[in-house]
Amino acid sequence: MSETDRRQQVQDIPTQALPNAQARPRVTDIVDCVVIGAGPAGLTAAIYLRRFHRDVRVIDAGEPRAGKISRSHNVPGFPDGIAGHELLLRMAVHLERMGGVVTRGEVQSVIRVEEGLFEVGLEESTLRCRFVLLCTGVVDRPASIPGADLVEHADLMRYCPVCDGYEHTGKRIGVLANSAHSLAEAKFLKNFSDSVKVIPVEGCVESIGAQAAELGLECLAGLATELSVDPSGSVIVQVGRSHQQSVDVLYSALGVDPRASLALSLGVKLDDRQCIVVDHHCRTNVPNVYAAGDVVSALDQISVAVGHAAIAAASIHNALGSADASGK
Repeated sequence: MSETDRRQQVQDIPTQALPNAQARPRVTDIVDCVVIGAGPAGLTAAIYLRRFHRDVRVIDAGEPRAGKISRSHNVPGFPDGIAGHELLLRMAVHLERMGGVVTRGEVQSVIRVEEGLFEVGLEESTLRCRFVLLCTGVVDRPASIPGADLVEHADLMRYCPVCDGYEHTGKRIGVLANSAHSLAEAKFLKNFSDSVKVIPVEGCVESIGAQAAELGLECLAGLATELSVDPSGSVIVQVGRSHQQSVDVLYSALGVDPRASLALSLGVKLDDRQCIVVDHHCRTNVPNVYAAGDVVSALDQISVAVGHAAIAAASIHNALGSADASGK
């Protein structure tokens, strides 16, 4: 099915009557909440806030990590799987039917101003709001190996063993590795296949072979220098100058970089992985600043992001109710 057909399929979802969706419009110079990021967390939170009749703005730079998922079988309710871009499109349609929209743009700054308000700076405008919800996500560290783009294009590069290890049950799995974190992912994948090979990449720790052996993992001797895809659909990994390894799928276990620069600028506390630390209401240490999704220190999963978002939105709504009652 083409991209155009998928989009049309989503647009053809029957519209149900929503008589109360716009029952209490809130058009003010100061919005209740600005959500930064339109991945699963940001869109879910915005849907909830609109259903609470809150004035919310969603700002997104247009590169959600979930949009790169070719097909996820890990989202409840989609037994045949769903492409990441289609899931996001469905969620955006849901938000639109609740009277919300996603504004494309890059947030350049968030600062606290008088009376506890925030100013969210875009390229050509500024939004003032009472609450900020950071759903900025993370970025996968790329495999800087010649031919990695070919493997990506063939849809044979994976980044999340929790998400789709099941789909590779019994297959030959290669894991690009450079650290103890990489080895932990490789060991996790052993639950799905007896054929898991650790493939060191440039910049890996010198002891990676010994560490792999201690975990009962097979580690190739030498660094991956080139990747390719053969006519049968297997990934060919060139190791050093003379050795080649053929696998059915390649996992890039090189880690992620949280998009936490806005959080840092606000004084939000981060953990040792540079992820945002939140409490059980998804509140950060900075008053009226919340966070949800992969940028939070938690399991990077769509279901977790959706759960974070529901908790954060409900907490923001309740806090706004307290502010309304006090005349703020």
